[in-house]
Amino acid sequence: MPSSLSVLGLATLVFLLVATSSPAPLVDNGTVVTLGGVPYYSGGTPVAMLSVVSDHELQTLAALDSDVLPMTVIRTNNSAFGIAEFNETVSSFNDIDDVFTQDFLASVFLDYLGVGSFRPSIAKEMTAHPHNTSGPWPTLMTAEEGVGLVSAGLSCSLPNGPYFVSARTGAVFKARRLYPDDYLTFIQGIISDEAGGYLSLPAVTENVMAKSVAVPSRLYSTISPEKPLAGLRLGVKDIYHVKGIKTSGGNRAYFYLYEAQNATAPAVQRLIDQGAILVGKMGTVQFANGDSPTADWVDLHCPFNPRADGYQNPSGSSTGPGAGIGAYDWLDIAVGSDTGGSMRGPAGAQGIYGNRPSTGAISMDGVIPLTPTLDTAGVFARSASLWSTVAHAWYLDFLDDYPAYPRQIYFSADNSGWGASKNSGAMELVNRFVQELEDFLNGNRTKVDVTQRWGSTHPSDSPSNITKMLHDTYGVLTSVDQYNLLGRPLFADYEAAHHGRSPYINPGPLVRWQWGISRNESYDSAVHNMTVFRSWWETQGYGRNDTETCSKGIFVYPWSLGTPNYRDTYLDPPTQPPLGFANWAIAGYAAGGELVVPVGEVPYQSRITHQTEYLPVSVSLLVAHGCDLVLANLVRDLEMNGILKASATGRRI
Repeated sequence: MPSSLSVLGLATLVFLLVATSSPAPLVDNGTVVTLGGVPYYSGGTPVAMLSVVSDHELQTLAALDSDVLPMTVIRTNNSAFGIAEFNETVSSFNDIDDVFTQDFLASVFLDYLGVGSFRPSIAKEMTAHPHNTSGPWPTLMTAEEGVGLVSAGLSCSLPNGPYFVSARTGAVFKARRLYPDDYLTFIQGIISDEAGGYLSLPAVTENVMAKSVAVPSRLYSTISPEKPLAGLRLGVKDIYHVKGIKTSGGNRAYFYLYEAQNATAPAVQRLIDQGAILVGKMGTVQFANGDSPTADWVDLHCPFNPRADGYQNPSGSSTGPGAGIGAYDWLDIAVGSDTGGSMRGPAGAQGIYGNRPSTGAISMDGVIPLTPTLDTAGVFARSASLWSTVAHAWYLDFLDDYPAYPRQIYFSADNSGWGASKNSGAMELVNRFVQELEDFLNGNRTKVDVTQRWGSTHPSDSPSNITKMLHDTYGVLTSVDQYNLLGRPLFADYEAAHHGRSPYINPGPLVRWQWGISRNESYDSAVHNMTVFRSWWETQGYGRNDTETCSKGIFVYPWSLGTPNYRDTYLDPPTQPPLGFANWAIAGYAAGGELVVPVGEVPYQSRITHQTEYLPVSVSLLVAHGCDLVLANLVRDLEMNGILKASATGRRI
């Protein structure tokens, strides 16, 4: 008996301890649901509350054993809204949106925006036609009472489109379709907290090989003069800070060391303010340097190039954004950065549109720096027209109202800076494009050689050999600046937090920093040489401004020539930053605006698939500083005239 009392007393004590201690907060991170075989994320921050006459009535609308109710909001000004308008609306939803499906029509909230009483005829028409050929008629909810209608109310007006509702609480959530990132282009998916910040996406599907990215319905957004980019799904290179989200810069130590950011980089925020929908942060060469796959990518795996056999180098450092635009129809635009080719390289490798804008085109605050002297923010798109639209909405400090396009084409056939061999089929595509450009502009093509031009017109107090003068310039500017601005404080912060231990840095940036540590005294000379070149380019070179055309001419050269560059090739380890001088370096030193455009593709025999595959061929267009929007107008018009074409996603452009 005493023994039993002892056990009872212990149990009572345990119960009292549990009952009186503070319970841990239970956080609802949302739910992954499958509707009609399609995975969705239902959760995050509610956008409204739905109230009905009785909780029981709302519960009966949900699926068995589920708290989640799919619902479609339809806004109408028609007081007699009927089946015909309903069917037209649903048809337009299907045409516009990849998130909405017929399964969201299980319940429909009719939001009447007109004047007078709402007396929709649809309920009576549904009763008269009980057999709907496209499936069961929906449960209709509206603020008005009527036969066949469920009386309900929303706490605020919502845009058209699909939603999920908690049958238990009435909370209304945006419907976000989950797509797999099969090409490993994203670091993480993110969703809006509906208060100016973002949350990491707490959801995955059954695809164990890839992360998931959640995209909201396109129906939530409407293009307007204030929101010209409304509804465009946006990914950003993970060197741009985003409020509420950690930044990795492609480095695990950096990601775990620093807290989530408290502000979004101004360049990204401008796109959001213009209506773009941020869906994730995307892969980058570590700290925007120049790692080669696959061995240099130690901390994170290199994204996959979707073109050809799937095992080509996607280029970098804006690797994830470039590969993502080449891979996914559900991603519209992606932001990267370009210091020495980090936008233009992936644009060429994926056969898409990607630019390095004029230096200073937009703020680089809130971005992990390589060097402030050369860093720029660019955007990828699959069409010239979309790229042009984004450029106009993004680069607000430039003018585009010039009466004419440049007529002078400065053509340089040299692309030796990227090591591509001359492919006869590729050069035919390049020459055909240049000829069509010449015809469109009613202009003149002049073959040019920058090194020879410098040799005959260089300033008297400068070396006659431009390659020697600028040989170390890029290496010094990037290595010295990034070590001083990023590397040094990163090492100090990490060592302070980890008892003197150093962080891991990938081989590429590490050797660049080590190279730059001893070259601080060369920095001023590098800046001087760049400044001398810029002045020469704008006066004696090919980057002069013009009052009629903004840029006196267009400097054109081949960027990618369809040469295989396999990601599984074992390369020599990196030993130094890029040195030397070639066409790729001109835009940075001259501060001009440059865009890489696809002009076709050429076949090759893949050693991976043992089949004939196709690789993109691209050309670069460089204009004078500040003439970016003139270039945007030009490529838009070239596409309208069939000279440029939009790229597809997948193996072929």
